[in-house]
Amino acid sequence: MPATLRDVAERAQVSMRTVSNVVSGYTHVSERMRARVLAAIEELDYRPNPVARTLRTGRTGMLALVVPEIDVPYFSELARDVIDAAAEVGYRVMIDQTGHDHERERQLLTGEDRTMLFDGLLFSPLVTKSELLAMHGSMRMPLILLGEHDFDGRYDHVAIDNVAAARDAVNHLIAIGRTRIAAIGSQPLEEYATPLQRSAGYESALADAGLERHPGYVTTAAHYSRSDGYAAARALLELPTPPDAIFCFSDLLAIGAMRAVFDAGLRVPEDIAVIGIDDVEEGRFSRPTLSTISLDTPFIARESVRRIIARIEDPALPATEIVAPHKLLVRESTATSSARGDGIPVLQE
Repeated sequence: MPATLRDVAERAQVSMRTVSNVVSGYTHVSERMRARVLAAIEELDYRPNPVARTLRTGRTGMLALVVPEIDVPYFSELARDVIDAAAEVGYRVMIDQTGHDHERERQLLTGEDRTMLFDGLLFSPLVTKSELLAMHGSMRMPLILLGEHDFDGRYDHVAIDNVAAARDAVNHLIAIGRTRIAAIGSQPLEEYATPLQRSAGYESALADAGLERHPGYVTTAAHYSRSDGYAAARALLELPTPPDAIFCFSDLLAIGAMRAVFDAGLRVPEDIAVIGIDDVEEGRFSRPTLSTISLDTPFIARESVRRIIARIEDPALPATEIVAPHKLLVRESTATSSARGDGIPVLQE
């Protein structure tokens, strides 16, 4: 017969409640007690019954993660980190995507069936407005917001400081002597917070350095893809006075931009320096390797999971704003010989 919760409790010489807490990923269990229970689980080859657990606790042990596009490297890497962080506390994760669709975001946010399937929702919206989040209030499911949005402090929110991240990227280009700095990724629509914030950081860095913001140097991108980065960079290179550096609002845009520079017979970084934001794995193996602003996705995942578990256990907790760290990684796409002479470190990976 399969081992039961009672069998594990007897083997570990603890209460059934303690075994249940360990199996459910409850954090307030001593390491010594947790080790005893886990050893008994392994010895008895115990397999929790998810249906029985749901009936007993009212919880499914499942979290939902909703992102705009799972095939975008940043979101796929974030999803991996969320799955790992959730597994450490005994939870599994189901992933869905919105495809940048407003109606799809509404359905995923307000669907009643989700309260039966999941204990909590980690939600990374692109176009969701505040009124949609107000709809969520009636669903009574814990919610963590990911991404760069302002939702009036009603919900837990884990994000990066996009303005500061963009400013750091452009300041690096200024530090290596570039003065004609273009930007790829602008999307001047009020519902898209990320590009607006990165545009603000770009403009702030130029203003602080006394550099003119050339209107022709700011290009839009319908999607943060390689092809959009390529097309935008080609347009920049056709200007009478092309830029000597390009700040891209994502690494994929930057990788596409670098290809456009090479196809035009120019060199990166000697003729045009290129930097992105995200630090996706592809940029570490491109040629040249891509300078970027690294976003700490493991931190974002850990804090999001930690907060959603805390809210599952205590729905009355006040909302918290958590800002994830970021850092500049200088690689070959901006590290000219003169930059190395100025003492700017080149990341070795």
